[in-house]
Amino acid sequence: MSTENAPRYAIGIDLGTTHSALAWVDTAASDGDDLAHGVLPVPQLTAPGTVEALPLLPSFLYLPHADELAPGELALPWAAEGHDIVGQLARSRGATTPIRGVASAKSWLSHPGVDRRAAILPHDAPAEVSRVSPLQACIRYLEHLRQAWDHAHPEAPFAEQSVTITIPASFDPAARELTVEAAHAAGCGSPTLLEEPQSALYSWIQASGGGWRKQVRPGDILLVVDIGGGTSDFSLIAVLENDGNLELHRVAVGDHILLGGDNMDLALAHGVARKLAAAGTTLDAWQLRALTHACRGAKERLLAGDGSGRDAEAIVVPSRGSKLIGGSIRTELTRDEVAATLVDGFFPQVDAAARPVSRVRTGLAQLGLPYAQDAAVTRHLAAFLGRQRGAVAELEGFAGRVAEDASFLHPTALLFNGGVFKSAELAERTLATLNGWLAAEGAEPARALAGADLDLAVARGAAYYGHVRRGRGVRIRGGTAFAYYIAIESNLPAVPGVEPPLQALCVAPFGMEEGTGAEVPELVLGLVVGEPVSFRFFASSVRRQDAVGTLLEAWAGDELQELEPISATLPTEGRHAGDMVPVRLHSRVTEAGTLAIEARTLDGAEHWQVEFDVRGERQEAAEGA
Repeated sequence: MSTENAPRYAIGIDLGTTHSALAWVDTAASDGDDLAHGVLPVPQLTAPGTVEALPLLPSFLYLPHADELAPGELALPWAAEGHDIVGQLARSRGATTPIRGVASAKSWLSHPGVDRRAAILPHDAPAEVSRVSPLQACIRYLEHLRQAWDHAHPEAPFAEQSVTITIPASFDPAARELTVEAAHAAGCGSPTLLEEPQSALYSWIQASGGGWRKQVRPGDILLVVDIGGGTSDFSLIAVLENDGNLELHRVAVGDHILLGGDNMDLALAHGVARKLAAAGTTLDAWQLRALTHACRGAKERLLAGDGSGRDAEAIVVPSRGSKLIGGSIRTELTRDEVAATLVDGFFPQVDAAARPVSRVRTGLAQLGLPYAQDAAVTRHLAAFLGRQRGAVAELEGFAGRVAEDASFLHPTALLFNGGVFKSAELAERTLATLNGWLAAEGAEPARALAGADLDLAVARGAAYYGHVRRGRGVRIRGGTAFAYYIAIESNLPAVPGVEPPLQALCVAPFGMEEGTGAEVPELVLGLVVGEPVSFRFFASSVRRQDAVGTLLEAWAGDELQELEPISATLPTEGRHAGDMVPVRLHSRVTEAGTLAIEARTLDGAEHWQVEFDVRGERQEAAEGA
């Protein structure tokens, strides 16, 4: 890529569930592995009227009552007044008044079961409390980071820089598009999206100063285990050799698993609540939310990896009554309690054949995030590696490296990412469990890659990726992490009580590069116009050999996962409602990872485009000539 008139800074933003961060690379002052880079200290309110610059911006939004704070107490360096709070003060206020605190907005942004544009957060706030949408909350975090950058770098406005925003590897096209929309609305221009596990590996590469080539070798299979506040993400990256140079290829990502620090905080809160109940104090739902916020902070301090961890932390829960001294309930959370709850509860030692446990669900449940039913990270990891047993079979140089009788793909190295792994016990348990599986199948143990920055790796890696996109540094090859399919209804006579069978047509193969398109070859289909129809889409992380145009008559239950359908009424363009127009399909994966399908008439004179939208009701794009 030409660097003439290119932006000076490559900015990377980790838009995290629990924390966000901004890192940068000064491309004009960087040369090869010698990078001029840093992390932006983010000014934020830490108390009413008090502003401090911290490396992390907690991803919390607080919606204060109109009379809660005095004039000027919400002032920031770039604004004399404000109407809400983002960052550290939002987090602490939300812990004591949870009905006004917004948390886990990124998880809600990826939840297809709700209208992510609707004002639903805080999701259980009473009617008199104002609410915001998940999209609005993410916009506020991005706005705050943009304003902090512009305040620190008036000579290099944010809107003129190259921006990369990270997302979970398992985000579907709708969640990706929403992230891009939030960035647009926050004044971040047109960002590039990067998967968080890849970003963590980029950060590891950049931090090594070129030494990464001595830590990996051709034939290595790198497993990135990324557990943050809201999600568990698994990615596999293969190391190849090409003309004497090492190349990295992302070969697989896991499912979107809502399992992370939020679940752990809630588990700790329930443990503390049981301890209080044994002493005669029962908490209501409002107090349990406040207790969960308090346990989050206590957990982070108790498991601090910087040597500052203590043996116990005080826990204070606001009281609803007036009889308790000080108007609050006081207890403590010990380091041993945290370790026992998290290590044994979330990282149990299981064998490689273990799979997540599904329970029979009740017919009615409160609306909320679709958390994983099984809290055991190790069982989810076993399932992922089992599904990906053949992930590297077709790669050059990997033939014979996976034993025919292996029950799962054997990683050779492991990179941890995410604040959860600040706990050495959790990292050690994960590695020990994985190596137990490998030993049982006669494989060499995996080694942990050293030097990861668990708090800032994702932001740093995103900034480095912006540098890499200019043709510098080391690039991880990958493309789409899934193969995508559209459902085709079979043309058969009607049979009472029997739905017409479906076929699945591959429209985007595994690894299709963003920004590229493909014609579905030699297949003429009938497109229904003028009446409501539903387009059904599927994704697969295991069918790697399917090319564009592959038509599946049947598939195993775990091979394809159905995505949210698109509802549309396509314009007739002079035809009758219900007419079936002969068309050929053309697919395209946008830079944001959105899948767009274009149906073209056989003469190419007309076309209709259907693409993933971000609303509960899907809608077609405009028809063009």
